[in-house]
Amino acid sequence: MGDLHPEHAQLQADRIYLGWQYALLHPDPGPPPKRPAREDLAEPEIDPDWVVRERLQEHLLNRPVRIFRMFMAVLAAGILVLGLSGLMDWSFVLIGLVATGGVAGICTYAIRQGNRAVSFRVEERHARARRERERREREVVAAQEEHAARYREWAEKKSTFDKQLTWYAVAVPDEIDRVDVAGGTLPGWSALVTLIGATRLYSGGHLTVLDLSEGAIAKDLIALARRGGDDPLVWVLPVDLPRLDLGATLPPEAFADVLAHVVSVSEETSRDVGFDNAILERVLEVLGENATINQVTAALRALAQVGDPRDDMRYGLLTATQLERIGTLFGRGVADRVVIERAWALESQLRKLETLGSEAVRLPPARLRVVSMDRQAGVFGNRVLGTYVATALTHILRQSPASARPWYHTIIVAGADKLRGDVLDRLMDACETSQTGLVLTYRSLTPTVRERLGRGHAAVAFMRLGNAEDARVASEHVGTEHRLELAQLTETFSSAVSGAGGFYTSTVGEGRSDPEEKSEGDLKEDITESTQWGRSATNATTNMAEGVLQRSREFLVEPYQLQQLPTTSVIVTHATADGRQVRLADANPAILTFPKTTLGDFEEVRRAALAAPEQAGQRPAAGSEPASEPASEPAAAAGSQSGPESGPEDAPPPNLGPPPPRLDWRKTR
Repeated sequence: MGDLHPEHAQLQADRIYLGWQYALLHPDPGPPPKRPAREDLAEPEIDPDWVVRERLQEHLLNRPVRIFRMFMAVLAAGILVLGLSGLMDWSFVLIGLVATGGVAGICTYAIRQGNRAVSFRVEERHARARRERERREREVVAAQEEHAARYREWAEKKSTFDKQLTWYAVAVPDEIDRVDVAGGTLPGWSALVTLIGATRLYSGGHLTVLDLSEGAIAKDLIALARRGGDDPLVWVLPVDLPRLDLGATLPPEAFADVLAHVVSVSEETSRDVGFDNAILERVLEVLGENATINQVTAALRALAQVGDPRDDMRYGLLTATQLERIGTLFGRGVADRVVIERAWALESQLRKLETLGSEAVRLPPARLRVVSMDRQAGVFGNRVLGTYVATALTHILRQSPASARPWYHTIIVAGADKLRGDVLDRLMDACETSQTGLVLTYRSLTPTVRERLGRGHAAVAFMRLGNAEDARVASEHVGTEHRLELAQLTETFSSAVSGAGGFYTSTVGEGRSDPEEKSEGDLKEDITESTQWGRSATNATTNMAEGVLQRSREFLVEPYQLQQLPTTSVIVTHATADGRQVRLADANPAILTFPKTTLGDFEEVRRAALAAPEQAGQRPAAGSEPASEPASEPAAAAGSQSGPESGPEDAPPPNLGPPPPRLDWRKTR
């Protein structure tokens, strides 16, 4: 499909991508720090009433002194008059004047000291007001400086938060042999199959889808493969049964085994499979190599003594020699009625495959092959056809050499709970020995499914489980102590996109056209243009705010929560060297087109981010996550995440400008 877009060049062929995990490496810093309130710093005026009161109080305190000083002045004047009139000797006059003048001077000094004390108190009140203003001014400046530092720290965290990756790939390594998907709806399966198939095809692998769901869940994948330059092969059974050559080259022993398992699809147990296999092997020995299904059914009719064998001889299905040998295979006694009954049962079920390969044509190779069941056909007939395809694939895998690259060829069986347990076991074993990847989806957790869920080295994925008992079993399997984070985007898209429906269009009929020439495949662009998920994601993201897209909620893995999971949610659990890992993913393939999506694993990116400061000789702050983007290859896969250039460092924060004028409602106009 050509080279991939550089943003997604890190798509790894040795990983099986099952969805995207919503996680934040850096927490939300919240709202910006609030600007401190700036008070009116004008110098407060001294209350003139207080000054008047102070001076009045001092005047009242000095009144006796002033009266006494006045008395001394009058007394001094009287003594002087007596001296001038000669009534008193001047020596006594001088003594009286000195005494009264000294007392008057003392009173005057006391009055001046009182007035100076009042002036000092008024000046001290002014000085105290100035000091209080300076103190408040220093506090405001310190608060502004602290706020500026906090705002710059918040702006840096906010920038890191806004630029960080939000969706991380949830993948399992290729050491996992199988992925069991339990539960889910048709839209959810459509998203998961599209995601797995797209990442497998665009990493150079091959994919076979056996769709037993009758819901056309691989329609988007087929459109995506076409746009990527491939020409997928699609068989719609039973219409395309004549052009299906699957199993035509099997040897007689393997072909008999396949047909015996096809017949056993209606049996409650597998007790008759060996007996049916013995009958079919003997019939195929008579018919020889390259026997067709209609020849086998003709031989079974002859063995069961049903109808006129001459009609089959007329159509060239049997020869006279073959008819004679068939009549003597098991003798002609009454005890052989068991053989006759089984032959009749075999013929009645295998006749649904009579047209198999009758019009087989040579088809060009394709990296995507889809075999589906027509929903308009009978339910039992579709089970027979599905069992035949699964069993034939099993024998082909058993005869194929082991692949040098695990998961290079991947098989997806949608609706595997419609197959018998022994058919599933043989398919699992064949895929494991041939290094073929296998994905099995089960609509419900039947006893047969529970016995095989997660058996061996397999990953288990749980989707929505509407049945309460199935939800309980899944909750016990995962563990109710796990707390998972669910993004609101997952719930929004799950309710807005149907993701499945319609019918398949056969590509192996006579109307098959030559593949159109395609340009080099770009996974991101192809998902956007050719899948319903991509188109819906484009419309939704333009109508939703970024803050809404980043909301999420947490929940515990409890039964009622599993019954309410969004259609595309997948709980993935598998064993690792550090224990069992449980993650919640969104299988929506359109998330790959988001600008903040990476193909790296969250734990890998987190470890790389924690190791970056240590490599640079720095120690991350205690209790805080590193602020730098992880310099790792998975993170680079998300493309450029840098935002707009920041302004000069000395520029003040936007909310540190001059404050608005203070509104004082107490002032009168």
